Amino acid sequence: MLELEAITAGYERGKPVVRDAHLTVGPGEAVGLLGPSGCGKSTLARVAALLHRPDTGTVTLDGRTVTGWRHRAPREQRTAIGVVFQQPRLSADPRLRLRDLIAEPLRATGRRDEAATAVGELARVVGLGDDLLTRRPHEVSDGQLQRACLARALVLRPRWLVCDEMTAMLDASTTAALVAVVEQYRREHGAGLLAVGHDRVLLERWCDRTVRWEDVAAAV
Repeated sequence: MLELEAITAGYERGKPVVRDAHLTVGPGEAVGLLGPSGCGKSTLARVAALLHRPDTGTVTLDGRTVTGWRHRAPREQRTAIGVVFQQPRLSADPRLRLRDLIAEPLRATGRRDEAATAVGELARVVGLGDDLLTRRPHEVSDGQLQRACLARALVLRPRWLVCDEMTAMLDASTTAALVAVVEQYRREHGAGLLAVGHDRVLLERWCDRTVRWEDVAAAV
């Protein structure tokens, strides 16, 4: 279970972006978090992904209370969550070829020897040809780069996925393709999903249940 209880979080002391938020995602469950731009849902997604320490509140992952964030989180918890952000160009190192971008988490966790096989398999799953794997982010489209970012999120075989507006910048065909990849992964691995967005139709088609921002957090 991924549980967020009474989360208040922001980026400046005394100026919360999220206040008293409560959200749960069960194993294998897909939960959509629906809200308008600027409401704070991306901040809550970063808390859920262990990338942002909340001011107050508790995050529980697989029955264990989270006590560390970002690189200070225990490796077992940190690697249990895969994250895909809205803007791939802000989350991808422009110096890396797509092959190395996908393999980045494996190298960071001492599993470099698995990279060649894992990258090849995931590239096929997300729809990237070998020619694209040799290119850098500025040499591919937003859709192609987001495919690589999704493959990077899946490369450690996480038990939980956080997709923060993953498809907001993509066309309909690429959106459908990436959602299909996530759903295939969830079926095969029983992963839980938190999908954050403002497209009600997409979230309701994609997820087992969709919750509105006003039902999750208090007004700021």
